[in-house]
Amino acid sequence: PLVVEGPAMTLKSRVRRLAVRGSRAWYRFRGPRQPGPPEPPRTPEGWHIGPPHYVGVGAQKAGTSWWNRLIQAHPDVANAGGQPKELHFFDRAWETPFGEADVQRYQRYFPVPEGSVAGEWTPGYLIDFWTPELIAQAAPDARILVLLRDPIDRFSSGLTHQLATTNEPLRHRDIQGAFQRSIYAPQLRRVLAAFPAAQVWVGQYEACRADPAAQLARTHDFLGLSPHELDADDYRGEVNPTTREKFEPSAALRASLLEGYASDMAQVGELVPELDLTLWPSARDAGLA
Repeated sequence: PLVVEGPAMTLKSRVRRLAVRGSRAWYRFRGPRQPGPPEPPRTPEGWHIGPPHYVGVGAQKAGTSWWNRLIQAHPDVANAGGQPKELHFFDRAWETPFGEADVQRYQRYFPVPEGSVAGEWTPGYLIDFWTPELIAQAAPDARILVLLRDPIDRFSSGLTHQLATTNEPLRHRDIQGAFQRSIYAPQLRRVLAAFPAAQVWVGQYEACRADPAAQLARTHDFLGLSPHELDADDYRGEVNPTTREKFEPSAALRASLLEGYASDMAQVGELVPELDLTLWPSARDAGLA
């Protein structure tokens, strides 16, 4: 969650927390459903349809909702019909053929006026092994956004979110799934196999928290957007606030996680040399930074 600073933000933060808590209570009552894309938005007159300019692919619980909101605050980023951040368009493509009709349907989600761009950010695309090559098929020139977070912090945040949105207790498969989502190196390799490195931006949640203005300027530059400064208050506020006690791994589990993640963090550092591993407590504890 993002830290809310200043008394002016207190009421907004409380209202947001109440809304999120109510939404998650509904998810728990409703039970799990297979996510999927909504209907494509109506194309406003004078706008044109084409592939997305950018696609965010991950990682889950690494600040992607916050960062996507900041990107969409740029005046040249369009969002026809106020469609959701996450389309989940490729979720079921592992079991169904993906062809030209799917490519054309995907592009219908991104109408833009002249001079503007559009995109989406579905964190599950990074872990879904079949997705990068399908994105390359549907949007070969798209800029790909990846936001990473300390793997153990991401692991804990993912399980906290799951406990907040379901009445089910954690099971073996939940722990295993949360662990795999923080094994970043093979996920990054799939992305880099599908797209040239120049089309892939890899950021760090911790760096974005430490200096959001500088990191957003870096993001704008990568996306080919003109410089656009936001007010300080625009960086604050919680997008997906924690509404229950955070899941904290035991000392034994944390030690196992650290052992399991150490090699992967080293590989990530080699794949993305500009990544600052000193920002990850897990990397420091593993002697990698």
